[in-house]
Amino acid sequence: MPPDRVTVAIPTYNESENLPDISTAVTAHGYHLLVVDDSSPDGTGELADRLAAEDPLISVLHRPNKEGLGPAYAAAFDRALADGAEVVIEMDADFSHDPADLPRLVKAIDDGADLAIGSRYVPGGSTPDWPVTRRLISKGGNLYARVMLGIPTRDATAGFRAYRAESLRALPYREAQASGYAFQVEMAMRAHETGLRVVEVPISFRDRTRGTSKMGTGIVMEAMRLVTVWGWQRAARRVRSWTR
Repeated sequence: MPPDRVTVAIPTYNESENLPDISTAVTAHGYHLLVVDDSSPDGTGELADRLAAEDPLISVLHRPNKEGLGPAYAAAFDRALADGAEVVIEMDADFSHDPADLPRLVKAIDDGADLAIGSRYVPGGSTPDWPVTRRLISKGGNLYARVMLGIPTRDATAGFRAYRAESLRALPYREAQASGYAFQVEMAMRAHETGLRVVEVPISFRDRTRGTSKMGTGIVMEAMRLVTVWGWQRAARRVRSWTR
């Protein structure tokens, strides 16, 4: 895959401390970087504009309001596909995802995957900075999603993933019900429903060292609620199919 056909989309909200370094790390691979900023009050958007003025591999999409991860990625997908990207990658701004792993996700697409997920929960994946309680909660949430949705993905909540462009076009990302991190679960579910080939690439997920996490109780509750709703809808479809 030619590097200039790869776009790495990074949504930002108050990530001015991380943006210069993550931008350098992404573009060092020759990939395009698309910063999607939701009007950060700390000046992240303005900083992104300055970086874009200095580097043709960087572009910026400004959004007027903070609407959540799902709408930010949907807007990023539209822009990246319109600009001709053949691979679109989701990535956090805070170095929780190692930029050195980007070529491994691209290689998975080159090898035939439609969606390559950087996974913490397949052999070789890890969360070295996490206490046991946090690890158990995350693994439990992913197990719940697997059981309720009937999908094999072990890390459906993962936010480090690469899509083949033609496969991404087949997904209803614009109509996603989730606005928070449940967006990742929803896209994994839709990918399996669509018959796309989903692979998991082991990664090490590190905690951020600069800035503030955007994860909150509301985001977790949205994910639990939606996974439960989708699970019951799946069960209802199966019952209807049995009674026909």
